[in-house]
Amino acid sequence: MKIKPSKSRSLVLKKGKIKNETFKTADETIPTVSEKPVKCLGKCFDDSLSDTGNVNNTQRQLEKWMDTIDRSGLPGKYKTWIYQHGVLPRVLWPLLVYDVPMTTVESMERLASRYLRRWLSVPRSFSSIGLYSSGSKLQLPLTSLKEEFKVTKVRQLLMLRDSRDAKVREARVNIRTGRKWSAKKTMEEAESELQHGDIAGTVALGRQGLRVTTGKKWRTSNQEERRHLVQKEVRAMEEQSRMVRATSMKKQGNRLNWEGARQKKLSWNDVWCMEPQRLQFQLKPVYDVLPTPSNLATWGMTDDPACRLCGRPANLEHILSSGSVALAYGRYTWRHDKVLPVLADTLENSRKRSKRDKGGLKFINFVKAGEQSVKGSVEGSGVLGTAEDWQLRADLNGRMTFPPEIAVTNQRPDIVIWSSSSKQAVLVELTVPWEDRINDAYERKQAKYQDLVSDCQQRGWRMWCLPVEVGCRGFVGQSMWRALWIIDITA
Repeated sequence: MKIKPSKSRSLVLKKGKIKNETFKTADETIPTVSEKPVKCLGKCFDDSLSDTGNVNNTQRQLEKWMDTIDRSGLPGKYKTWIYQHGVLPRVLWPLLVYDVPMTTVESMERLASRYLRRWLSVPRSFSSIGLYSSGSKLQLPLTSLKEEFKVTKVRQLLMLRDSRDAKVREARVNIRTGRKWSAKKTMEEAESELQHGDIAGTVALGRQGLRVTTGKKWRTSNQEERRHLVQKEVRAMEEQSRMVRATSMKKQGNRLNWEGARQKKLSWNDVWCMEPQRLQFQLKPVYDVLPTPSNLATWGMTDDPACRLCGRPANLEHILSSGSVALAYGRYTWRHDKVLPVLADTLENSRKRSKRDKGGLKFINFVKAGEQSVKGSVEGSGVLGTAEDWQLRADLNGRMTFPPEIAVTNQRPDIVIWSSSSKQAVLVELTVPWEDRINDAYERKQAKYQDLVSDCQQRGWRMWCLPVEVGCRGFVGQSMWRALWIIDITA
């Protein structure tokens, strides 16, 4: 084997100090590491014998990339996409190969978050939880740099510990991440949680039946599956810490009280289709950072937090849902009347389609104790699959009259669907409340039509009363999905 001096490097240490001495072979000088640092698999080795300089270079590189994207002149959502799919993957590799302290990673994430807020046109007070949370009511297609760093370091530790090579397993490589966070401790906590999960079993949520929620078990998983389970648990632990921080926020953490609202997860396709102003309105009201008079007074930009219409403190709830003058002017009714036609058109299309297509959801006839099941009494696909003469009326463009063949009443549900042949009727009542009061609105409308439902049942009609809610900030209540499932709308 012949030595090639140009591809070799030399380093002289005397009493712990680097000496500027060189070696020669065949009258050719071997360059020192100080003169020509070595780069292998993306990691740079120089005469400092530490990763501090390379970590600082990574920070400067991230800042340079973000500044370049910011000056590109592209729309904000395109800049955000470039960060997620271009910058973030390139930053993660240096964070993997170098010993980076957690404080440095947090400073890099703060830098990225500052640019992301600017590109999404949200104020600086907008919490980073809103950018990266995967468990909140509104989820953006963005990933936390801090979370990815933790998952990357834990994955590296698992690969070294569980390697097939005995030499690698016995090397005992120490992954240093500073004093603030330990990859080894986090890995052990995640494995302990997974083992405890096998003992506790799967917990049913809400009205779920037994064995509805399934997943991989730690004790029956192989090595590769356990590695994925640990990484998933690390992400869950990070999300839990974000939720803990959110509970301490009076305004931006108020979304945790939306028990009846369904989560909204925005994909990149949703972001592309949105106008910038609409995307802003998706984000700002959820975390209460709109420039309401109350917020402007809190931010020191005005002295009067009162509403110009009624003189009361004008916070976001007052403007969107609780203003008495706005209610008298019909502003909330206008919002309700904009949502109702969309719902009515959806139900009308499903009513027409049910005559041609009987596939879909199936009802089960439960048999009471002491009775026998009747063959051939399966009720078909949803409510609409049980008959072919369904009719629909919606309270649009004037006063709707409740079908007199069902009952004579002055009450006017928003939508009535009925079948004379099977004597079945569905009442749909829409409410557009403040998201905190979705459950209250459901119970109130359920009680409002209870007497009407009882009267119709006494006349031999089979009734469904389905109150549905769409929050004033665009979040649909769980009751909407339950109602559409019963009616037989699955898409």
